[in-house]
Amino acid sequence: MTSGPLISSNLPLQLSVVFVEKIVFFAVIVCKNIPKKLESKTSKQFDEQAGACKDMFSKEAKDYGTSWRILRLSSLADQIFIKAQRIRTIDRLEVKKVSEEMDSEFIGIVNYSVIALIRLSLGNRIEEPLAHEELMQLYGEKIATAKALMMAKNHDYGEAWRDMLISSFTDLILMRILRIRQMEDNDGKTLASSSNDGTIKIW
Repeated sequence: MTSGPLISSNLPLQLSVVFVEKIVFFAVIVCKNIPKKLESKTSKQFDEQAGACKDMFSKEAKDYGTSWRILRLSSLADQIFIKAQRIRTIDRLEVKKVSEEMDSEFIGIVNYSVIALIRLSLGNRIEEPLAHEELMQLYGEKIATAKALMMAKNHDYGEAWRDMLISSFTDLILMRILRIRQMEDNDGKTLASSSNDGTIKIW
């Protein structure tokens, strides 16, 4: 059985990649709520949280394989959207029954985003089975790209994100997903951004 279409043929590939890389960046830095005023430890803190996401991804891959291959990019975007909306709902509750719920949802956002990046990079080859070792290597590559984006942002803007509310990160993730949906509705045509570089900045 083969999977459905990889992505909408009209969706600019590079824009999608940049959007999802930024979602990974946003979600990783709020997993376990990286503390403020520890700028010199940013790289290590990112690696620790990304490692927790990778560990969960690896365990689920061993349990379920790459069953996610059947999902199109639009379906993956919906999964990320649902998790971000759930975080927003939890954040609005006056009393949170399970404090770890938001952490697990952010980990889910990271992993669904990495899956989307893997799908985008593999193209039609995603229909072929992937060995666990190769899958985890691809996972590491996508996380490394997100980390490089974070470090570049830190260089340009400082670590202003440390003073942002968790709810602001959730809003930024939702905004990225809505942009991807809108691009699909526009048949992939964008006036403000080029599909060649996909550099839409939010800071």
